Amino acid sequence: MTAEKRRPSDMAKRPSLDEIYAGRPKSWQHNALIAVIVVVLLIWAASGVESSGGKAQKGWAVVGAIFNGLLHPDMSILINFTSTGVPYLLLETICIAFMGTVVGSLIAVPLAFLSASNIMPKPIAWVASFAIMCIRTVPVFVYGIMFVRVTGPGAFAGLMTMSLCSIGMVSKMFIESIEDLDKGVLESMTAMGLDTWQKIRFGVFPQMMASFASAAIYRFDMNLRDATTLGLVAAGGIGSPLIFAMNGYKWNEAGSILWGLIILILIVEWGSTKIRAKLAKG
Repeated sequence: MTAEKRRPSDMAKRPSLDEIYAGRPKSWQHNALIAVIVVVLLIWAASGVESSGGKAQKGWAVVGAIFNGLLHPDMSILINFTSTGVPYLLLETICIAFMGTVVGSLIAVPLAFLSASNIMPKPIAWVASFAIMCIRTVPVFVYGIMFVRVTGPGAFAGLMTMSLCSIGMVSKMFIESIEDLDKGVLESMTAMGLDTWQKIRFGVFPQMMASFASAAIYRFDMNLRDATTLGLVAAGGIGSPLIFAMNGYKWNEAGSILWGLIILILIVEWGSTKIRAKLAKG
């Protein structure tokens, strides 16, 4: 029915905007209940916060000292290219994160295929998924302490820690990519009589390489930050000198190390973003 043929009675039956607004669903009771619950939860959570008294003032003094160290870094270690200088420690941290990512990703590939329910039988996929879940359950510091006890303090303990932590996360991302692939390719290969390995070699890998590389790069970003914090358990990298400098109240040295970390993170973030963008575009 065109606009010219519409009868006035049809136009009169249409509700006005005011009538539509008046007939809207009344949800203020629901919103008010949610607001009350949120306020109660906030009050309950705040009741568990204890005031630290004079410790808070001392903490603010430490924050001020850290910022002062950032403004006045110790240039003798910032541009020192020996084994005690910031550039060498940053290189060691990058190596720990990179090798940990490579080793973890290589181990995660077969685990991911074993856990993919659209490729493997259900019992095998369940067992492999349970193993990955157990690996992901343990925090990074627990792995760090364990490997420091086994191999001793140093970069190798950090490498083993990063590798094991990478397996859990990277394999999980690999599994999601494998299970989301085009099922028509696998069905056509099954009809051609190909076995499981041939399906993976010719049907899965060509589709998944970009996703696998993107997940590995993302994990490298995380490992770079985790490798810094592993200094708390003496697992190598630049984290240990940073902790020692802060415990010794050497704020200028701590500022130099922090400047090195800031520059490193910015460079790696910029590079990884560029690479992931190219992978996404194909």
